[in-house]
Amino acid sequence: MRRKLALIALALVVFLALNFAIYQKEQIKKHGQTVYLELAPVDPRSLMQGDFMRLSYTLERDALQLPLRPSDPRGYLVIRPDETNVARVVRFDDGTALAKGELRLKYSRNPRGIKLVPDSFFFQEGEAEKYETAKYGVFKFDDSGTPLLVGLVEDL
Repeated sequence: MRRKLALIALALVVFLALNFAIYQKEQIKKHGQTVYLELAPVDPRSLMQGDFMRLSYTLERDALQLPLRPSDPRGYLVIRPDETNVARVVRFDDGTALAKGELRLKYSRNPRGIKLVPDSFFFQEGEAEKYETAKYGVFKFDDSGTPLLVGLVEDL
């Protein structure tokens, strides 16, 4: 009997945790700051591999032009949206406080360069044509700076 109660309690905790995570993401979608990340050309064959598109961002290339590159394989890139809310790279995060309007994006480094996450966008089956010509990833940032990719658009 104790074992059953423990399993039920565990299932309830998992259920509540998952629902809370969903609630948090919905709040970001509703109330978050909208920022656009310009997409770099990607291999269109990714559309044929399933109902997702592999993403690459121009910020990844722009970050490689920055004068100082940290040696850590993971970290944060500091960005600032311009007047049209398109993000521009400012610097690698060095732990200093963010200036007004600046945001952080998590990156990882690999032998080919900088990679921002998420690096793929999933969509419903049959909607590939809707996203083939996308030029921007639409992100929502909450007050603490947590980003959430909510869509892809062709024009602002």
